[in-house]
Amino acid sequence: MSSRLAKTVWVLGDQLNRNLGHLRTAQPDETRVLFVVSLSKLKSAPWHQQRLHFILTSMKRFANSLANDGFSVDWQVAETMGAGLQAHVDEFSPSEISVMQPMNRSGQNLIDSLASTFPISVTASDQFLCSREQFAEWASENTRKDGSLLMEDFYRWQRRRLNILIDSDGEPVGGRWNYDDENRLPPPKGEHEWPSIDRRELDDIDAEITDFLQSIGGLELTGDPPTGLWATDHDGALQQLREFLRTSMANFGPYEDAIVDDEPYLNHSLLSPYLNIGLLHPGEVIDAVAQLGDEIPLNSKEGFIRQLIGWREYVHGLYWWFGPDYVSENYFDDDAPVPPAFTGGTTEMNCVAHVAKWVERDAWTHHIPRLMVLANLATLAGIDPSKMMRWMWASFIDGAEWVMAPNVIGMGMYADGGRMSTKPYVSGGNYLSKMTNFCGDCTFDRKARTGDKACPFTTLYWDFLDRNRDALRSNHRMARVYANLDRLADLDQVRERAVEVRGRLIAGTI
Repeated sequence: MSSRLAKTVWVLGDQLNRNLGHLRTAQPDETRVLFVVSLSKLKSAPWHQQRLHFILTSMKRFANSLANDGFSVDWQVAETMGAGLQAHVDEFSPSEISVMQPMNRSGQNLIDSLASTFPISVTASDQFLCSREQFAEWASENTRKDGSLLMEDFYRWQRRRLNILIDSDGEPVGGRWNYDDENRLPPPKGEHEWPSIDRRELDDIDAEITDFLQSIGGLELTGDPPTGLWATDHDGALQQLREFLRTSMANFGPYEDAIVDDEPYLNHSLLSPYLNIGLLHPGEVIDAVAQLGDEIPLNSKEGFIRQLIGWREYVHGLYWWFGPDYVSENYFDDDAPVPPAFTGGTTEMNCVAHVAKWVERDAWTHHIPRLMVLANLATLAGIDPSKMMRWMWASFIDGAEWVMAPNVIGMGMYADGGRMSTKPYVSGGNYLSKMTNFCGDCTFDRKARTGDKACPFTTLYWDFLDRNRDALRSNHRMARVYANLDRLADLDQVRERAVEVRGRLIAGTI
């Protein structure tokens, strides 16, 4: 049968779903499925080993499931994607190679370049509920006079368009679009029982991929080896979704912004890696949430829906809308390297030490440690945003360029000068003291701006405002903090302490 197969479907490593556009109607008696593992891609960055293991193991399991369904599967390992595709063509001579639109611009450029040599046809991506074309149409119609877009506008448009938490009159269920005021609680005081996260047993396929990675010369891996935290097939991802809805969804909303030193997962779903490579589709997650009854508070439902159909899809749309140069934007002209405290070095900053350890152990933290610990400190310290983006892309299990470019360049570091956020998301130690329990056991005093025990976040916060007066003072949302800055009597000492802190941060001695 395989010799008569004229059509190839090429499945990329983040398109692992039988129901996606290029595979949905494919039939085993007329289609061969191609997977290509590019060695040059694996060696292109110091990847967290759990990230590579997760993607490759998921690819291998998906390839095996397609073979069990009767498909002929070609698994190519080659120096480049193009070389793998060429080897496939040389062996099988397909009349057509169907591939779905990549989610990242580098993948799109690769497909475009290969299409001049190979008989490639591109299928529109349906991995999001809002395609890049739909987002572009929305953005064209909703750009404000100052050139900005608002996520809240997009989110409401999505809710109505998809009929999610919408009453028959077109208004939001419960009469409110936004429950953020109920979803920003600090960590609960005293004992609190958080849901447990099950780990799966690693098997022969896990071992096969681990051995394969260890056999590649020139491959640089970071972080801890796999622990079974991450599912690597659709059934496992679906099980995690069901477990989240059963044990965590009810309390997701109130504590979604909290950070607790000995509980990295809290009530978070841990679904983003599965959504980002196709093991789950956002539509099936929404369908599962729709089945929940009134036992789940509306603020938790709305908060989760906001992240899924609002923020996640908004970030993807902006990535394509902003264009290819967006990844290089650097509004503050920052040039410092990613500090050792993020990449395995020791640090006395309790919050940074914990978050870095979570990244090393799991290749994951939830969104607030990413934003208010890692990106916040990077912004305050003048870290090069492009370097920060690439480190997070390589280090997080759910990393991808479309994820990290808007989240780091825009939201996290304000390197786009406000195209995505109306002000920088920066803070001193007071925010961390409110939303975490790190500060009580820390070497540093979160209230102090100067002196050896001054919290680096607090010192650098005021110094950041001072150094960037010309760029930020005209921002009306910054008026109050600049009024407070103008009242500081110890600003010269803050500047001196900030120079010391930035130097020690880069040297790995703080």
